[in-house]
Amino acid sequence: MNAAYANEIDDLDLVAPARQVPAPAARAPRQTAVRRAPARASAKSDAGSILGAIMQAASNPEIDADKVERLMKMYREIVADEAKRAYLAAFPEMQAELPIINELGQIEIREKGGTRVIQSTSYAKWEDINEAIQPVLGKHGFGLSFRLSVAADGKQNVTAVVSHNEGHQEDTTITLMHDSTGSKNSVQAVGSTIKYGQRYAARALLNFQSRAQEDRDDDGQASGGAETISGEQEMALRDLAEAVGADEKRFCRFMKIERLADLPASRFSEAKTNLERKREK
Repeated sequence: MNAAYANEIDDLDLVAPARQVPAPAARAPRQTAVRRAPARASAKSDAGSILGAIMQAASNPEIDADKVERLMKMYREIVADEAKRAYLAAFPEMQAELPIINELGQIEIREKGGTRVIQSTSYAKWEDINEAIQPVLGKHGFGLSFRLSVAADGKQNVTAVVSHNEGHQEDTTITLMHDSTGSKNSVQAVGSTIKYGQRYAARALLNFQSRAQEDRDDDGQASGGAETISGEQEMALRDLAEAVGADEKRFCRFMKIERLADLPASRFSEAKTNLERKREK
């Protein structure tokens, strides 16, 4: 056990005060028996020992309630610390087994007033992501859940929560505007936004990768060129550009690429940083 906790338990002095019993008038004063404290050596060993000390102290009306509460605080801290250690120990093993997700979804941009597709972007659908990662999460004692709420400005909050069976959890929240593209009605727009948020919030916590099937066969290196960003990364940059009011074509010229899909994967963070700088101006 942490020495600081052990010292604090010692400082609590769990020995109950001895009662003063008046001696009979005709007899010599009688020595009052002093109760012994619970064995401190065992109380310093682990959370279970502290819990035992708490139960002993709580059942003794002569022990100050404040001392019991301090013991409870130490117990909660130790349990939380052990849970976090278990989470951090299991997470890398789980993450190493996460598969690369097939990008089976397709977003098509058509020319105005026409039917010709001028750009097509693949992405990993939430259904495919969830199906691929759930067996790995469960194998290592992890679970993934989501909380939904509405922000003050009406945008949709999607919070992903990764929890471990030892009790620790981590979460992150993404806030999105409703996706009304493609002539969606209001209900469809909310549903699409939630799925979009699930993909990106889960990816932020788990850091899994996705790639179009045709690019997975040779890791994107068949032509000898550098690997380019994934479809989801392209979508993320496009959304960020729209959020900060950046013109996509001008941004591509600035990054010296023909289109966002041609951006090397190694320059993804650079591109995000450049777009964020425009937000700050």
